[in-house]
Amino acid sequence: MNEQKKYKVLLTKKVQKSLRKIPQRIRDKFALLALQLSENGPVASNWLNYSKLSGTHYHCHIDVHWVACWSYEKGQIIIEVYYVGSRENAPY
Repeated sequence: MNEQKKYKVLLTKKVQKSLRKIPQRIRDKFALLALQLSENGPVASNWLNYSKLSGTHYHCHIDVHWVACWSYEKGQIIIEVYYVGSRENAPY
């Protein structure tokens, strides 16, 4: 049997605080993204405007106006989400 690798998705304190302030529908969509990242790793190519920002940083749009950014070091099991918020304030 082929055992699927599981990833640990960590949210920075800034992201945890941000999630409390954004609309519930966006939190729900982000929860789906986080689940996908934990099951499949850092590549989320089925999400709107997904792209690799650098060697270790990625992003996608959760919605037209909302973005998530995360980092991942190759060979690790930890994916760190460092931004969830409006695309106007995204750190890229």
